[in-house]
Amino acid sequence: MTYDASAREERGAVAESASDRTFWGRLSSWAPYQWLATFATASPRRQFLILAVFPILWVLTQHLGPMLQMLRVSLTDAYPVAPGVEQHFTFDNYLSFFGDSIFWMPFFRTLIFAGVFTFCTLIITYPVAYFLARHVSPKNRMLLLLLLLIPFWVGEIVRTYAIMILLGNTGAVNMVLRFFGLIDRPIPFMYTSFSMGVGIVYLTALYMLLPLYSSLEKLPKSMNEAAADLGAGAWTRFRRITLPMTLEGISSGCTLVFLISTGFYATPVLLGGPSTTVFAETIAGFFHVAGDQWPTGAAFAVIMFLAALAITAAFQRLMTALRKGDTK
Repeated sequence: MTYDASAREERGAVAESASDRTFWGRLSSWAPYQWLATFATASPRRQFLILAVFPILWVLTQHLGPMLQMLRVSLTDAYPVAPGVEQHFTFDNYLSFFGDSIFWMPFFRTLIFAGVFTFCTLIITYPVAYFLARHVSPKNRMLLLLLLLIPFWVGEIVRTYAIMILLGNTGAVNMVLRFFGLIDRPIPFMYTSFSMGVGIVYLTALYMLLPLYSSLEKLPKSMNEAAADLGAGAWTRFRRITLPMTLEGISSGCTLVFLISTGFYATPVLLGGPSTTVFAETIAGFFHVAGDQWPTGAAFAVIMFLAALAITAAFQRLMTALRKGDTK
């Protein structure tokens, strides 16, 4: 036993000396690092503040900062300007939207498309989330979720081109239909609201799927089993138990998908046509010309942002009322 104890001590000393030779071993023995580690873990409150400071800085610099800059530009008469040229404060950029109906059509079309595509995404992903949460074993569940996540590691443009390959005249969909003799000539799927909708639903499906899956996974199976024992059918159980208890996931998923859908630019350009022009294309048009049009584009972006926030706020209030059983 004395031999075993000494052998273990020797192996431990060798492992410790080896770890000291690594980068992390040398770093942990560095005096400034030890002081910083002691300072950071001195109290739970200090740990929370240190962990929160980087996300807060990220939000301020990458989200709030650009939004405030966009708001500032929208209230000027020209941007950018040469050194020494004075900028003037004005609301004319906002008035140009309300004064010309040519901008209203893509604005309302964007909001309608976003609402319709959000609903389609919900209808498509809800059964998938239900199947994953209720009918797949925990071991296989993580594997399937990983497989669903893999396509989202690729950028928006690449995935949009994948949709173009599928829906093109010589794409996979038309080839399969012609192989089975269902069509004689290719169906023009591309450059329509359908192709744009397929692309946006595909790009936003994950943002709907994960909140739904989270809500369905937390739903106790015993509730549905008890309702079935009392004679409730499948539709009644879904309508009275499953759907009400997953309203939180529906609310979160719909909010994310709607907000993202209002800001798509590349996908509508590549998959849509002249009749599907969205407001993001109108906004981009102002930034593709001389700098004196940038404030107008910034104002239109602020208008779309505020409209999307107002709609989602109203939707959130409705969902909160439904969750509380108050539809007044």
